[in-house]
Amino acid sequence: MSDRTGLTADTLIKVFACESKVDKQTLKCCFETFNLTLEDNDYFYPDIDSEEDFLTLTDSKNSYYSSDSPTLREEPLIYVERPPIESICYETLQQPGALIRIKGSSLMGKTLLISRVLAQLGQQGYRTLRLSLELADRQTHLTQLNKFLRWFCLNLSRELKLSNCLDDYWDEEGMGAKVSCTTYMEDYLLTQGNKPLVLCIDDVDLLFPHPEIYEDFFGLLRSWYEKARTRKRWQKLRLVLVHSTNVYIRLNINQSPFNVGLPIELADFTEVQVQELAQQHDIKLTPSEIANLMNMIGGHPYLLMTTFAYLKSHPNLTLKQILQEAPTDAGIYGSVLREFWFNLKTHPELTGTLKKIVTSSKPVQVEPVQAYQLHSMGLVHLSGNYVQPRYNLYRLYFSSHIKDM
Repeated sequence: MSDRTGLTADTLIKVFACESKVDKQTLKCCFETFNLTLEDNDYFYPDIDSEEDFLTLTDSKNSYYSSDSPTLREEPLIYVERPPIESICYETLQQPGALIRIKGSSLMGKTLLISRVLAQLGQQGYRTLRLSLELADRQTHLTQLNKFLRWFCLNLSRELKLSNCLDDYWDEEGMGAKVSCTTYMEDYLLTQGNKPLVLCIDDVDLLFPHPEIYEDFFGLLRSWYEKARTRKRWQKLRLVLVHSTNVYIRLNINQSPFNVGLPIELADFTEVQVQELAQQHDIKLTPSEIANLMNMIGGHPYLLMTTFAYLKSHPNLTLKQILQEAPTDAGIYGSVLREFWFNLKTHPELTGTLKKIVTSSKPVQVEPVQAYQLHSMGLVHLSGNYVQPRYNLYRLYFSSHIKDM
């Protein structure tokens, strides 16, 4: 579907699942793919005066949403509950000084989950925001700690719709960047109202290749968490760290935010959740069809959503036809598979290891570091010291592509 629309996989899931801002041109591309014309009554520009209004809107089940962008109407918000994860996150973040770590491989629904939880907290009057580190310019903000922390604080102010008062609190030469950042949070951001501030930092693993940034930044987050034990103002801050890969970086055990708080790891959808997702797309499948689908792609949320969205837009197509083409570049999962393939080609050592895994009829033992890396990418399943392809889709596709290597 990515090839048909010209949009990335991440953008498509935001369109179909209403995960984030969607502009008019993106909607137009999607409509044209399905031979539809985007009309004025297919979307609207919501009137959002506050962060709370935005969060209330995103939780509505009567419309897709977008901030400062067109908003799709008529389709219900597609979201499958992951009990008891939502309630655990919601209850934990009501505790003073709470910290949650959410981990899941790419396109597993991490942002959908936390957006849901933030919306619920927003309805209770909490100040909430989600800041993705994907928004940081690598060549500008990820080269030096002071630049990164200033970018971080400025965007917190922007998301909270507060004035930029950074220069009133910043003293790089005297206090240093970390103390300046802490002062800005404590004396400015945390003093704006009596309600708690829930800060979700998404895509934190983007900092892993930048030790000159993450060593100090992650230590800073850990210090904020520790402050909540003894200082009432810091108890208002609730942190959520979201990442796709395992934390493979080396951090001082006493300065790491990844060994405190509540860990949440997102797993595949169960058969019941797959059936619910199909129903939300108005797709009727027999138990045997559900079994065949899950035999190919397991319970991967994005791959399932791609399947059901495609079936809905192509009513004359059968699931059997989709599955026949599934492990090929021409199939509806082709863009996701090719992205994996391109990433693997830049790591020849992983390609060789994956070849051993996908060409074996049973779980195999491989070099631990490489098994760990493939698992972090979401390509394999680990069971003790043994490894096997995560889905039959991956086994069939990659065994075909690397058989001659």
